[in-house]
Formats: sequence, C-alpha cells, structure tokens
Amino acid sequence: MYAGPQQTAVVVGNGAVGASIAYELSSRGFQVTRVGRENRPYAASLAAGAMLGCFGEVTTSLLASDHGRAKLDMDHRARRYWAEWDERLSQDSGDARTLFSADGTFVLLNTMGSAAVDSGNFRAIEATLREYQEPYETADPEDLDWLNPNDLSRSLRGMYIPGEHAVDSHRLLVKLDQALVKSGGRVVDAEALRVRVTNGRATGVELVNGEILPADHVVVAAGAKSLTLLDEVAEARAQMPPMVSGYGVSVLVETEDRALPSSVVRTPNRAFACGLHAVPRADGVLYLGATNIISEQPRRFAAIGDLQFLLGCAVDQLHTDLAEASLLSVQVGNRPVPADGFPLVGNAGAEGLWLATGTYRDGLHQSPLLARHIATLVEGGTSEYDFLSSFSPVRAPLAGGTREQVVTTAVEHMMATGYEYKWNVTPEWPPRIERHLRRFYGALVEELHPSFTPPAELVAAMTDGIRASLTRYYSAWSR
Repeated sequence: MYAGPQQTAVVVGNGAVGASIAYELSSRGFQVTRVGRENRPYAASLAAGAMLGCFGEVTTSLLASDHGRAKLDMDHRARRYWAEWDERLSQDSGDARTLFSADGTFVLLNTMGSAAVDSGNFRAIEATLREYQEPYETADPEDLDWLNPNDLSRSLRGMYIPGEHAVDSHRLLVKLDQALVKSGGRVVDAEALRVRVTNGRATGVELVNGEILPADHVVVAAGAKSLTLLDEVAEARAQMPPMVSGYGVSVLVETEDRALPSSVVRTPNRAFACGLHAVPRADGVLYLGATNIISEQPRRFAAIGDLQFLLGCAVDQLHTDLAEASLLSVQVGNRPVPADGFPLVGNAGAEGLWLATGTYRDGLHQSPLLARHIATLVEGGTSEYDFLSSFSPVRAPLAGGTREQVVTTAVEHMMATGYEYKWNVTPEWPPRIERHLRRFYGALVEELHPSFTPPAELVAAMTDGIRASLTRYYSAWSR
C-alpha cells in the first residue's frame, strides 16, 4: 500500500529502532520528520556490540515460557533481513561499505561463571540450534588463535555458529541518517517533550523548546524514555508495563599488535547481563562489552567500578595482552527494560500513535523487522508477524515463567555474580547465602502481587521506586 505524499509521520527516537522506522516510512512515501538529539545521549545503540545474535542470546529462562519462545521467533526472523538491509542502506545512503564487521560467532564456556547459569545457558544454546536445525560446530577454544586468557579463566568448551554475525553500530546509524535525508526525510536535532493527542488521535509532537511538529502519525521509539512522552494518553500508559534502564558500559580499544579475531567471541549470557564479548571493528579496533545494571533512570556516564570490572574481565577471560591495548573510547547505553521483560510494539492508546520499545538487549538486531512491522501498521495494513500480537503495549503483565522459576533464576544469577567478581568464600557459605536469597526474593514477590511476577532482573534490583511503579501497573490490571 502506498501512503501518498500527503501523509506525514514524526518518529521520536534516533537509535537503531527509531532510525530504521523513519527510514522505512520514508522509503514507503511518507513525509518523515525524525526527532532526537544529534549526539544520541542515553541511546543503547551507540554502546552496542551489534551482535546479530539469535541463538547466541538464548537462555534457559527465555525458553521457559510461550512469550519467551515468541521473542526467540522474533529474533530468528529478524536475522534473515540483515543481508537485504545491508544492500538497501548501501544503495540509499550512498555509502557502499558493508555494515558487517564479524564473520560468525564463537561461544565460549569458561571457568568464570556458574554451572547453573553459564553451563545451563550453553546447553540451551546448543539445544536450540539443533531444534531450529541451524548449522553449528563444536570447537576447541585452544584452536581459536586470537584467544589467550589467564589460565584461571580458560575456556573449557566452545561452539562456532557461522550464521551469527555482527555489524558496526556507528556505521549503521550514520548510514540510516544518510538514507533518510536522501529519501527526503527531515532530521530535527531536538528533544521531544510529549506527544500531542486531540479527540483520541495523535496530532503531533511537542519539543522541549515549545515547538509543535504536526503529523498524521506519531511513532515513539525513544528507548528507555519512551513512556515519559505519553502523558496525554495517561489511561493507556497506566496499563502499559513501566520501564527501567539496563544501563551498560562498553569500550573501544586498539590492540597493541592490531590483531583482531575474525568473528564475535563471547560467553553465554550470565549474571543478569549479556555475557562478555569481543567484536572486531574496522581499522584494528576491537569492541569489548558489556555490563548491564538495572537503573530506575537512564545514565549518561560510566561508573568507574563498572568500567574497571569490564576491563578486568576482558584481560582475564579473553586475552591477557589487552592490558597493553589503547583505550579509545568509553561508551554508555541504556537498554529499555519493561516490567515484564517483553517488547512494547504496536498501538499506544490513540489513533495514529505507535510505540516500538522495550526491546532490552535485542533492539538493534530486531530493528529491520520492527521497521517493516510498524511501517505496515502505520499504512493501515496487517502485519505479517503474528508472534508480535502478544507484545501490544497496552497489556496485562506477561509471564516469563512460573513464580518459582523467576525466584530460582534471580538466586542463580545473583550467586553467579559473586563468582564472576571472584569472591573468596569458604565452601559452606554459598549454600547458606542461596537459602537466604531464596527466602528474601520469595517474600518480595509475594508482597508485590498474588500472581503477577516481574522478571528476575527487577526482583534482584528492587528499589522503592521500582516497587512503586510495579504496584501502580499491577493495580491497573487488578481492578
């Protein structure tokens, strides 16, 4: 369906998701204005390793529910679009350089994690690869010529997934900017204050300077800050899962000999985070990431302790010579984490108002798929992605597993954090700590609501502010 030149759209957000949606809408004939600060403060995309991970991101908790399986299907489908997306952006941006920066993914199981989390997730990755009949091969970590960990952190097992690549996130964002402008789109370097809604229909976006950008359609894809723009649909917003930030730190380094791995090198997801990973970039640059700390509000700057932890892990677990690498930049991003752990994609409570956020660690990977999905909805069509229907923003909390499974996951990951930080405790203490955590987390979720349970990350990071936002959301669906 062709929208016609009279249809206008404002897209709020210029990370990978917002920029992709704006480009896709412009490609379909919409007059598009994209709003976001040029330096992209707080955006997850700038700090992302941009691994196109579907299977490498699999965890035991993801496989524990139908909603988690739907999210896996979403990731699997999104991976198929990247070759085409690369070609389109090369043509429409005028920049012929490929987005791809890594050939395949090595997943390593090393001695730094816990058996419950690292070994469990490693087995889950392998089982899911077999289930989807995805090619992979077992690999001896000692055969990976770039890897040179500390002996106390050596890898025990490995697998190579040839179909899981990575892209250069900085190049992706530049090419999305160029492609949008070349197709007639407009880029506004400003911060949005709120979406304007009149008589149940979105009519535009108000900027912090008071300027109004009128539009026939508004798409909000502003990451962790998206819901703060929806005051004029307060009733619908109250029934959406509130979001917190998964604040993360990553770095770009130049190795002393400029040697890089040819593929992504990563551990399974571990200890509430996305695992340790190294991703090659152009010109001898290596990406190292990434931490993940649940925060009530997005953060703009890295905490020294988080940076220290990341660099220590990279030197110990990946290559001891990284201690001599040059630190080129420190990057900070904020992943949008919904109160139930699942994306917010679809109509946002008013005609012509759309939301695309809550993607947690998968937004950049899913961005071509989300762009197609949202653009089709804006056009008035029916999306081809049935698995996204349960992720409509106005919804009751989705369950990522049973309450017992969530509590167990929170305990296992908190214990794994201790091992990753190299705690030094006598053998009798971990079981004692685990018993106390299980009682504490169990009581916490029972007090929150009789049946609704937040994901393990929020259980372990509970603050008064997070508790209050969860209570308001649960109350909206308990009347």
